[in-house]
Amino acid sequence: MPRTIFLDLDGTLIDPKPGITGSIQHALRAMGFEPPDADSLEWCIGPPLSESFPALIGPDGDIDRAIDHYRDRFSSTGMFQARVFDGVPDMLTGLRGSGYRCFLATTKPHLLATRIVEHFRLDDHLDAIFGSELDGTRSDKTSLVRFALDRTGSRPSESVMLGDRRHDIAGARANRVWSIGALWGYGQPGELEAAGADALVRHPAEVVGIVARRPGPDIS
Repeated sequence: MPRTIFLDLDGTLIDPKPGITGSIQHALRAMGFEPPDADSLEWCIGPPLSESFPALIGPDGDIDRAIDHYRDRFSSTGMFQARVFDGVPDMLTGLRGSGYRCFLATTKPHLLATRIVEHFRLDDHLDAIFGSELDGTRSDKTSLVRFALDRTGSRPSESVMLGDRRHDIAGARANRVWSIGALWGYGQPGELEAAGADALVRHPAEVVGIVARRPGPDIS
C-alpha cells in the first residue's frame, strides 16, 4: 500500500486562477503586448513559466524579463488571489489520519509555495514542501519528483502523485510512481487520460479511498 503522497499545488490543492492570470496579464502589458482575457489563459495554470511565456510572446522574446515582471506582481499580490478547493482540507486530514505522509511537490518556487500554504493554513497538513529554485532548478516535474523521493527516502512503489496536469502525470511515470489525475483542476479534456494517469478522481473526497485500494505503480 502506498504510504507517501506527493501533491501538486495549483489546480490541485488551490484554485489560483485570479492571481496567476492577473500576473501573466501584468507581465504581457509590461512587455508591450495586449493580454488575452483570464479565461483564455487557463492553460497557463500548472506548466512552468518557462514553457508558457515562449508561447505567449514568441520563442525569441525576452522570456527572463517576462518572468521577472510576472514574479514582481505575483509575489506582491497574485499569490494570495486564490482559494482552497472545497474538500481539500478534509482530504488532507483523511490522508494523514490514515497514516500517509503528505508532501507538496510543485514546480512553483518553494519560497513562494511555502508562503502560500502557510497563508491558506495548509502547512499543518504537510510533512514537507518541495518546489523549484528561482534559477529554474527542478522546474520540471520529473526532476522535482525524483528530488522529493530522494529527500524523503520514499520508494516509488510506495508513493503516489496527485495532480491536475499532464506534467504531474509525466513526472510520476518517469519516476515509476503511481499517478492520480485530479479532474477538478485545469487539465484540458482528455489531457490526463492521454498522459497515462493510473486513476482519475472528480472530487477530493475520492482520493483517500483510491489511494487505499491501489498498491502502487505497475509501469514497465
